[in-house]
Amino acid sequence: MDLTAEPVDLAPEPIDITPGPEDDHRDSDELMPGFEEGEEERPAGRSRRRNIVLGSALVLGLAGAVVLGVAGWQVVREKDARLQTPPKVAGLARDDSERAKATADYLRNAFAADVDLDKSVGAIYSDPADAKRSVLLFGGTTLLWQPERDLDSLFDLVADDTGKVTDLHEVEAGELGGTMKCGTTATDEGALSVCGWADHGSVALAMFPGRTVDDSAALFRQIRATVQTRS
Repeated sequence: MDLTAEPVDLAPEPIDITPGPEDDHRDSDELMPGFEEGEEERPAGRSRRRNIVLGSALVLGLAGAVVLGVAGWQVVREKDARLQTPPKVAGLARDDSERAKATADYLRNAFAADVDLDKSVGAIYSDPADAKRSVLLFGGTTLLWQPERDLDSLFDLVADDTGKVTDLHEVEAGELGGTMKCGTTATDEGALSVCGWADHGSVALAMFPGRTVDDSAALFRQIRATVQTRS
């Protein structure tokens, strides 16, 4: 045996994987279902995220429309409010003395100067059982887009005259709705309970000497049910 012969190359010949002309024009039936020729296949995760984003935007849009609808309904329902100061309300009698009228007019005018109103009212109601528990009421009517803001402005007005209103908090507004808040302010005679309400058609405030905040809130709801009406 001749051991000097050239070695035999046993490696396989390379395979040509370059596509031929017949491979460049695939039949449209061979394309991936749902894709046109030349369209890249989109990852499933990307499509799913897109659907989630679009769905979330739709939900938020519908929720916003509902909120606007509810707010619009409240404005329409509350905007045409009227306030009156009848001779008697919630077991109290209106004080028509010159001194009481002067005090009520002062508070009413101060309030009207701070909040732009169509009509303002003011009155002092005396308690037949105790003259020291008279109620000072003043307020007015107009279209209010932000009732709570205007109510807070009214409490600031009281603070300028009597001292800061402390422990201001929301209380039940009653059937007429809107926002009602109560707190206390210091006077020479002691703590004075102060309550106010505001809706899209009216805003009012009352001072309750000699009464607790809880008693004042309950009495204020009774007063409001009589003095406020809507068209």
